[in-house]
Parts: sequence; structure tokens; C-alpha cells
Amino acid sequence: MLFRRIVFTACCAVALVLAVCNYRPASVRAGEGFQPVSPEELKMTSEPLAPGAPAIILYRQVDRDDNGRTSHEDNYVRIKILTEEGRKYANVEIPFFKVNGDVVHVRARTIKPDGSIVEFGGEVIEKSLVKGRGVRYVAKTFTLPDVEVGGIIEYSYTYDLQEHLIYDSNWILSEDLFTKKARFSLKPYTNANTYIPINLRWSWHDLPVGADLKQGPDRIVRMEVSDIPAFQSEDFMPPADELKSRVDFIYSDELPAKDADSFWRTVGKKRNSQLEGFVGKHKAMEEAVAQIVSPNDPPEVKLRTIYDRVQQIRNKSYELQKTQEEEKREKEKPAENVEDVWKRGYGNGMQLTWLYLALVRAAGFEAYGCWVSDRRNYFFNPVTMQSAKLDANVVLVKLNGKDIYFDPGAEFTPFGMLTWFETGVQGLRLDKDGGTWIRTTLPASAESRIERKAKLKLSDTGDLEGKLTVTYTGLEAMYHRLDVHHADELARKKFLEDRVKSQVPVAVELELTNQPDWSGSETPLVAEFDVKIPGWASNAGKHVLIPAGVFSGTEKHTFEHTNRVHPIYFEYPYEKVDDITIELPPGWQVSSVPPEQGKDGHVVAYSLKVENGKDTLHLTRKLTVDFLMLDSKYYTALRNFFQVVRTGDEEQIVLQPGAASASN
Repeated sequence: MLFRRIVFTACCAVALVLAVCNYRPASVRAGEGFQPVSPEELKMTSEPLAPGAPAIILYRQVDRDDNGRTSHEDNYVRIKILTEEGRKYANVEIPFFKVNGDVVHVRARTIKPDGSIVEFGGEVIEKSLVKGRGVRYVAKTFTLPDVEVGGIIEYSYTYDLQEHLIYDSNWILSEDLFTKKARFSLKPYTNANTYIPINLRWSWHDLPVGADLKQGPDRIVRMEVSDIPAFQSEDFMPPADELKSRVDFIYSDELPAKDADSFWRTVGKKRNSQLEGFVGKHKAMEEAVAQIVSPNDPPEVKLRTIYDRVQQIRNKSYELQKTQEEEKREKEKPAENVEDVWKRGYGNGMQLTWLYLALVRAAGFEAYGCWVSDRRNYFFNPVTMQSAKLDANVVLVKLNGKDIYFDPGAEFTPFGMLTWFETGVQGLRLDKDGGTWIRTTLPASAESRIERKAKLKLSDTGDLEGKLTVTYTGLEAMYHRLDVHHADELARKKFLEDRVKSQVPVAVELELTNQPDWSGSETPLVAEFDVKIPGWASNAGKHVLIPAGVFSGTEKHTFEHTNRVHPIYFEYPYEKVDDITIELPPGWQVSSVPPEQGKDGHVVAYSLKVENGKDTLHLTRKLTVDFLMLDSKYYTALRNFFQVVRTGDEEQIVLQPGAASASN
């Protein structure tokens, strides 16, 4: 089932905890009454500014109230269905961060082309989307009834935020549908409600022409905007919210700064003070290090041994979320410093990374705590002075004149690597003077690798069958382990089998035959399969043809579109390497093999070689992607490269069957 996803970044930033002494009651919810439908809206059959659109948003309203006690955001959407394809927007998905609040007061209705109304009375279902590092990302989903072409659907809901907290927020203007009219408002938090001085700043990106953004005498920030183009989603593009038209609201308890340099100096000093207060248990850490490493161990051995020991500590950030009652029963108090984490034997991901910092310092290394920018949802720019966007912590260690970054608090992260969204990003290396800007390293493609090695037999009926071993290393292994961290054995088995099935361009039968190591960080993830590809060979007169690329399914449809709007963006560099031996049926001969393929595009490379070994074929293939992001002006060259890949993979090996097979 296809669900319409409503972009929701209202609570992705760090919250400020408030000491609230007074508050005003929340305003009347926007969703308590729907607006009347005009005859013009019912008669509409198309939108000239969005030709061919399956549906358009007639009206959208977002009203945010940051009162600090009952903070909430009311949302209302009205959609006109223009084509049969547009009926899919009856399936609604509202993503949100469970840790910060809940989606409540969901109301919806369908308006038929004749103006009759069908109220939504179905079930609103909550489903998990993503879990990781202490954040639970979920969605409320529902389906509106009796939706017809020419009709209208509308729904409203409230994002109910946690009490005594305020959050940075966004107005995301761009949706996947053209928006005819939208209104936004923000009632900011006021310092009258608390002893803590809170400042609000806002900035914007790519606002449509005519957008009217202003703050009234009542301090409410309002904006009206019309004719917002639909956002065009593309494969391998940067985070959508980074590209969309938006307004960002940033709360801060820091004093206003005259420029970005002084702002970040203040932030750096404050965070360094907090960090040193947490890690400054030198005697306890020296005693702990003495239990982990020997003074005579080489430096890298010490770093690795301490790293392994920290990753053995219970990481609460990756545990299944518990109810408040379960947490109360366990009575686990939050750690106040690294000594608490070490003695108790548990901590969250951030605390474990800071524990590693304290231990390597105690072992005599020059090491720094760093706050870097997570690039999953946005790209960091110091000019905007958004300290909450430095939201991932890593450790920098100086070793043999090199800077090496570590994050043992990220589950399954190999030694000397960072989780992908912490790589190639800007950050602040903390010190007492306010810190120094750094950029984390981007791993080389060879460090994250998928290697497929197969010994197969071709039957005289054209089936390909045998053994396959797939080895995942680096970030490829890490994310496979994370994807099924809490799954059972059967689900893990299906996960690996489905991964391979997606890589073969035709139907394939396979079964996992070993028990991979799911618990390690350093060890590759190795999966062994019995595999069968029915009808792999095809007849061509007196000859039989088989394609040169066996595991080319992923690249078969990569960058097929002629035009490109957004930059090309990969999460991390990677390599795919295939080594395949195919045993031919008795009496069969190789008539011809395709010429050796090779294409080096500097940041991408491809090679394919087919060798005739009399009774066998030996196929070797390698694909390398070694960049993070390319401007859209390079799309044509990249698209041409992947066309070379597809052409090479589809090259045919010509076989001559034996006499008996030929007669059959």
C-alpha cells in the first residue's frame, strides 16, 4: 500500500528544558472544524500551473504554539483528486519522532464530486519506520474511504509536544504535490513563562515568489504563500528537507552574538565545560585502563583493545524502547559521569563514546571530544548559528601525526570508522578556548565492500545452480547488522536472501545455509547460499546465450531518467566485487566471450572480464563508487557511465552445446 508521506521535521532538533512558572491555555485546535467546500473546487478538473498532476493541495494550514507547557502544532490539508492515479493520496502517512511527542486528534473526511460527504471512521494505525541511537521514528497511517476522481479529501491532526520543553521547528513549504494556497503561523515561546532567557531566530531557504513572512505586534510569526511547485523526488539525492522551500525557527538559551565566530566560541566553551565535567574522572579511568591494556602494548593495539571493551558495554540507545513503567521498575538512574558508566556497565551511545575519550586519555593519548553534524536530514552551515545541528559526538585521537575518528557508541561501527552520517561532515573539536573546526574523514570505497564469490554449474536445460558466498565489510556489514538487530533468526535469514534476490536481474531461488556472525563489529558479515537461477541460458538457433553480468540487478535501473534536478548524493563510497566460476555441461564449448570491459570515471569505475577455461567460464566484475556528492551538471556523464555498466552486464557469452543437448 502506498502512503502519502507528510514531511515532518518539527522536532528533529535538541529541545530546551524549561522551568515554567506560568502558561496560557492552548488555543482551539485547527482541526475541530473543516472549511466549507466551494463549487469551484468541486468543478475543477486540472490546474494550469501543474499540468498533468494527479492531485493538488488546495489548501494547507500549519499553526504552531510554543507555549512551553502544552506546546503543539495543528495541521490541516485539503487535496483535490484529479486523476485515477491521484486516488493513492487517500493513503495518508504522518511521520513523527515518538520521543518528542505524539500525533493526536486525527480527523478526516471524503467529499465526493457531487458534494456529498463521507466521514472517516476507520482506524488510525501507528507503525515504526526507523529506530536508531535512542530515536524512535514512527508514523500514524490511515486510509480515507470512497475516494473518487473529481472528489476532495481533507484531514487534520495535532502534533502534541512533550510538556516543559520547546523545540526548534520548520515550516516545510514544498510537498510532493503542487500547493495552491498555504498559511503558516508560529506563536513563539516567551521569556515571561520562565526564568531562563530564550531567544528565537529564524531563517529561510528558497521561498516562492510572493511569500509574505512577517511578525505582527502580537509577536506571532505568520506567512501566506500561493502556488508552491511540487517537489521533485529523485533517486540518490541529498536529504529532501535540505532542498525544499522552508523556514527554520531556532531557539537558543545563548546570548545573541554579533557574528558567527563569537557565537561558536561561546558554544564551544560551554560544550567543552560540560564535556570535561562528564569525563574528568582521571583516577577512576586510569584504574580502568590498567584492567584493559598492558603498558607495553603498541599504541594502535591499546586503542583497539579499549575500543572493543567499550563496545562490549551495554548500549541502551539500541535497546527496544521500554514503557515508562518498565523504566521505573528497573530504576536505572542516568549516569552523571564516565565513572558511573564504567561501574554500572551501561550507558547510552553518547556516554559510551565519551567513555572511550576518557579511557584513551588515561592511556596517554592526545584525544579530543568533537560535536559533528549528522547529515541524514540536513547539511550543516555555521553561518546559520544553529548549535542544535551539531548533534553527533565522536572522538578524535592523534596517532603518528594523523587524525583518527572513533564512535564506539554507534553500534557495530568498525574500529577506525564512523557511522555513515558522521563521515565527511563539519564539526567542532572542543577545547577550553572555544574549539576548532574540523571535517571528519570520508572512508574510501574499498573500506565498505560487497564481495560475491560463486561456484556454479550450468545444466543442459539452461539452469544455473551452485554455491554462493557473499561477504559484507565495513559500513556494508554494519548496516546489515543494524537493520536486523532485534529480529529473530528467521527474519534475518529472509533479510539476507531478499538482499541477494534484489541483485539478480531475474527470478532466483536461494537459501541461506550458514549462521552469519551478527554480533561482531570488526568481522565481515559472511552469508553462504545454495542458489539456483532457472532458465539463465536462452537458445539462439544452434547456440546458447548467457549474460555476462549475474549480480547486476541493482544497476539495471540506476539513473535511467534523461534529466536531473538535484545533485547526486551517495551515503558513502562502496565497492562491489564479483568472482564467479561457471562449470559447463559435458561436451559444451565456448564459441565466443565478450571483450573485456573497462570504464574509469575517476570517482566511479567499472570492469568486467570473461575468461574461457575450456570446461568452465570465469567471470570477474568490479564496480566502484568513490564520491559523496556531485553537482547535477555532472549527471549526464554519470548516467552515461551507468549505461556502459548496463551494456557490459548485458553482453552475451555464446556457447555451443554438445551433440545430445543440441538435438534435444
